[in-house]
Amino acid sequence: MPDVTRRFCGAAVVDYTQPIDTGEIPESGSHFDVIVVGGGPGGSAAAAYNAMNGCKVLLIEKEVWPRDKICGDAVGGKSLSHAKELGVLELVDNSPHYVVDSIVFGSANGSEVRVMLPKEAYEAKGLQSGYALPRKQFDFFMFHRCQEIVRENGGVVIQGFTVLDVIHEGTGDDEKITGVSGKFGGKRGAGDDFEFSANLTIGAGGYNCPVSRKITIDMHGEDHNDPNHFCGGYREYWENVGGLEGNDGPIEIHFIDEVLPGYFWLFPVRDGLVNVGIGMLISEQRKLKANRKKSLKKVQEWVIKEHPRFKERFASAKMVEGSGKGWQLPFGSPRKKAPSFQPRRNAMAGAMTVGDAASLVDPFSGEGVGNALLSAKLTSRHFNKDSHSKGFPADAAIAYMENLWDILGKELTNSTKLQKLMKWKRLSNWFVKRASKKPEIGELMSEMIASKDTQEILWNPWFLFKTIVLP
Repeated sequence: MPDVTRRFCGAAVVDYTQPIDTGEIPESGSHFDVIVVGGGPGGSAAAAYNAMNGCKVLLIEKEVWPRDKICGDAVGGKSLSHAKELGVLELVDNSPHYVVDSIVFGSANGSEVRVMLPKEAYEAKGLQSGYALPRKQFDFFMFHRCQEIVRENGGVVIQGFTVLDVIHEGTGDDEKITGVSGKFGGKRGAGDDFEFSANLTIGAGGYNCPVSRKITIDMHGEDHNDPNHFCGGYREYWENVGGLEGNDGPIEIHFIDEVLPGYFWLFPVRDGLVNVGIGMLISEQRKLKANRKKSLKKVQEWVIKEHPRFKERFASAKMVEGSGKGWQLPFGSPRKKAPSFQPRRNAMAGAMTVGDAASLVDPFSGEGVGNALLSAKLTSRHFNKDSHSKGFPADAAIAYMENLWDILGKELTNSTKLQKLMKWKRLSNWFVKRASKKPEIGELMSEMIASKDTQEILWNPWFLFKTIVLP
């Protein structure tokens, strides 16, 4: 395979259209300190952080690079701090991308507010406004660099391997996950079976991760995909959308009649190319289909062709052929009738999950990469290869879940409240109109979108009363 890394003016440049050589395949029966299932940003980071912590890691990716990931493509400041720590940010900086300098919020009555994210002011607060670039590109850079870290520290990386079973042993309180089995090519009954064991297995396989399903459904009989906490999304790439030219500028989020209670987004990813999509709770999407018999794809088609605020902007635009795809996002909103851990159980003896597999997507912005990377690093703080040489214990799994919610709980709860607020047309109209007149509201919204770390003041009742209600 070709070397995907080259130098240009002293900087590392990676060609994200080329295959990645990940080395030799381990023998079936091999044992590792840590197995990571899923090679997206969360899985790649979890593998790298644990490798840097002295662990022998097996990183498993179902697809073969390069591969696509359906998403809105925004990468917030929380993500970029991890990308910098792992040596990925340099690769992003030296490839085509879009710098987000502001956010436009639009309401159903046509009101709009543009919230500026001046670089100097954001950096003074310890924040970054973020980038936007196709996930095919960002995920490639994450996997490329993190698999180097894993292999440099004695680990193994494989591609094209489908985990078909998550192995566990014991009964009752002694049950624990001990590894995985599966096949290259992914078909049961075809090819050789491979089985790998580990003291810790990390699930990072997205919304339908086999490790996550094993923990919630098989081992604890809990709900895995509550439609009130799962979002359906539909995305297309468009060229030459009016008003979004250049390599820096705003991203746009519109709460319009035809899309409420979801939202319509326009996220440029580089000069001339825009990620256009719709996101909506699965429970609300089902009502949409029942009442109007329209899919998200059909709703988006109407908005682009007929909506008075958007049809002119798309008059000379062209959709990239084959780019229309749908997917699901598991929100980190707290459950109304939750089990003992929030947002849902995401660890047990022998296993932890991260990112989408742990249901950590922000319920308001839909951004999930930052929380995936945060949870990935947290796994390396809760697993120690020496003290957990006989397996990752249940009490450590509980500590991980509690620590994760301590860090993200207020932020995800606040985002859930904003999500519910924007669901109602009159409230969203009033809120955006107020935001256009009061900078404090715009700042609150922008910080939620930019995935800043939680500040308790953001949902303090007195703060909100002063900010939103008082003149």
